[in-house]
Amino acid sequence: MGNCAGPGQQPPSPSPPPAPEKSVLNHPFRDVRATYTIGKELGRGALAVTHICTHKISGKQYACKSIPKRKLVHPDDIKDVQREVRIMNHLASISNIVEFEEAYEDKVAVHLIMELCTGGELFDRIVAQGKYTEQAAASICRAIVQVILACHSMSVMHRDLKPENFLYANKTENSSLKVTDFGVAVFFNQGETFEDLVGSPYYMAPEVLNQHYGPEADIWSAGVILYILLSGAPPFSPDSDLPEDIFSAIKKGNIDLTSSPWPSISAGAKDLLKKMLVYDPKLRLKPRDILSHSWIRVDGEASNKPLDNVVLTRMKQFRAMNKLKRVALKVIANSLSEEEIMGLKAIFKEMDTDGNGKITLDELRQGLAKQGSDLAETEIRQLMETADVDKTGNIDYMEFITATVNMNKKGKEDHLFAAFQYFDRDNSGFITKEELQTALEQHNMMDGNAIKEILEEADTNKDGLIDYEEFAEMMTKQNPTPDRRKRIILPAITEP
Repeated sequence: MGNCAGPGQQPPSPSPPPAPEKSVLNHPFRDVRATYTIGKELGRGALAVTHICTHKISGKQYACKSIPKRKLVHPDDIKDVQREVRIMNHLASISNIVEFEEAYEDKVAVHLIMELCTGGELFDRIVAQGKYTEQAAASICRAIVQVILACHSMSVMHRDLKPENFLYANKTENSSLKVTDFGVAVFFNQGETFEDLVGSPYYMAPEVLNQHYGPEADIWSAGVILYILLSGAPPFSPDSDLPEDIFSAIKKGNIDLTSSPWPSISAGAKDLLKKMLVYDPKLRLKPRDILSHSWIRVDGEASNKPLDNVVLTRMKQFRAMNKLKRVALKVIANSLSEEEIMGLKAIFKEMDTDGNGKITLDELRQGLAKQGSDLAETEIRQLMETADVDKTGNIDYMEFITATVNMNKKGKEDHLFAAFQYFDRDNSGFITKEELQTALEQHNMMDGNAIKEILEEADTNKDGLIDYEEFAEMMTKQNPTPDRRKRIILPAITEP
């Protein structure tokens, strides 16, 4: 009865409805605890806390990084979280990078579900061992620089490389090393410079402190890590841990390579360090130059196998796909949001040197060479012909997105279902041979063996139909990249 008005009183005006909660990710709120059981805390940072979590159906364990929304005080904080999700989606399925599964958001926090690495931080192993042998240090440095190469080839600068952000996948001695925490990472264009003062004091490059820097700053950070691996201490370590004292030491740039233990360390290791910790970023070694340095190469010799960049790898996988999967990817590419393809868009713009919205064979050749890919002319032409769906002699923007988008992720269920419905014209829940033929003919991809090849791969229960489960399995399955010899002897592929 407390809400009733007394005699002669006006009834109280109704309370205004609560203001709607603003979404950080611009998606409907989802309860992460409906899908995952949240377990013990794994770590805590300035903005986020990470817990172990278990998928309630599969039982698989992941890491859940939760970012309380009350800590996102400024608009830039929100943009940072949005960008972190975009970048981790962009870098999906790259070795040596912690795999991103999906993002959740509720009224209280944003939750990022990621691969669980159980082997601990690189920092912990450094502390436990004091210093590494040169062979171990070279192996770790090689993994770190390969991460930088992969990120830079995808137009991403990490900006906070340090031992604490490298995790071992498991506790074995030979476990793979993976980079995590893309909270301050950014997309960059060739020649673009940044002013944000971000990173961790001991690992920040001098040009970052001068607030005018580019991706070369990641190389400096890797050089600092290598110095620590070899000596057990950072190169710029003043008497205090105050950031201003550390920054002053970095700006002076006096690197000690003479006192203990440096007399016992090889000239090759010191030569590489000097070239990674060059004060002028323009003179600093590029990732591929580091990987070909005589000290860091496996067994002291460069591998015969070229290091492919990520875009090239995805284009090769696209070429190995059956025709149904290629058409489905084209349908999906047309429905992707701007945030999902932002990184690929930046790479397309860099390769499209004349800015006409199309990548010619020559631009593809130059773009791949610029990223260090060593392909025969035959292979480059095959990639071109595969991606050039409409046979105009070049790759337009949507064809490029189709050939390079990554679909090996859980969070694409809505895109997968929409693509399935594109083929399932009569909404029967199955893709029939007739529906396959209609779709392939519309895209000029029909030939005598096309349907047979598709059914052999996708129709796992051999009933002559493709249901949604079979379609989704085919779309998310990793395609093997054909080996170099087989690709060369195959005739050039002329259909998309």
